[in-house]
Amino acid sequence: MLKIADLAPEFALQDSNGDTVHLTDFRGKRVILFFYPKAGTSGCTTQACGFRDQFPVIEAGNATVIGISPDKPQKLAKWKAAENLPYALLSDPDHVVAEAYGVWGEKKMYGNTYMGIIRSHFVVDAEGKLEDVQYKISPKNSVAQAVKALGG
Repeated sequence: MLKIADLAPEFALQDSNGDTVHLTDFRGKRVILFFYPKAGTSGCTTQACGFRDQFPVIEAGNATVIGISPDKPQKLAKWKAAENLPYALLSDPDHVVAEAYGVWGEKKMYGNTYMGIIRSHFVVDAEGKLEDVQYKISPKNSVAQAVKALGG
């Protein structure tokens, strides 16, 4: 598991438009990086819309938001438009980035065990180091904790 002061693992993923986005594209700016299981589900929508609603506060703190899930870019584009999300959504279909951040793991639902995204967020400072690390966090607490970590 990653911890505060670790260098955030670099990545290159497709966004909802099919463009490649690198974490290093955001050097000089703080980044709230959140991992969510599936676009359009209730918990994920709560989390994504919470970051949308707090986006002016986040931007005022010289920061932005990036959401990452295994969803395909087309699905992300549809969800981004439907929820009016002002930040990047990235596709990690092979969960390579999720594994690098330690958020791909065993989950249980209705007695079934399966592998999936463990809802988590990370705040990356302007130099690429982690300043907040939250594993297994609820959608609402994720937004509040990340904004608090920015000093908001």
